[in-house]
Amino acid sequence: FFFFSSRRRHTRFLPVSWARRCVQETGINAEYMGKLKIFFSFQKMESVKNTVEKIPLFSVNAGPRDPNWIDRLKEEYLALIKYVELNKAEDNDWFKIESNKDGTKWSGKCWYIHNLVRYEFDLQFEVPATYPLTPIELELPELDGKTAKMYRGGKICLDIHLSLIHI
Repeated sequence: FFFFSSRRRHTRFLPVSWARRCVQETGINAEYMGKLKIFFSFQKMESVKNTVEKIPLFSVNAGPRDPNWIDRLKEEYLALIKYVELNKAEDNDWFKIESNKDGTKWSGKCWYIHNLVRYEFDLQFEVPATYPLTPIELELPELDGKTAKMYRGGKICLDIHLSLIHI
């Protein structure tokens, strides 16, 4: 019997070595992988764009202090209902929320599924008095202080700190 020793841990005959050879022979490299990443980011942007185009536009520019707030709130509800319908049709729903009577305080649940495990969080926010000029701050209280994107009780600022479409 012969025993050969090597620093390479005998991967020459294992599937790992075969996979490595296939990648080398096909010429897949970091530059190509970078282009693939950009392509899929573009595809994701196109998907977001297609979804947004299906949601009704707002015509009333009013906040909670304005006399036209009820009309704006109706438009917000219609857009939200359409967005939920689109998500359910794609089996991609990720939240359930409801508001108080005047539409200024919202609460509910949001969730994320990773490796077949569902992570569910409380979701809440208040519509600022100067909305729509001032963005809403979503709150996930259970995640307070666990990421740099959070501050003051689990709030996520939607203008500077969160970029939904980013390449």
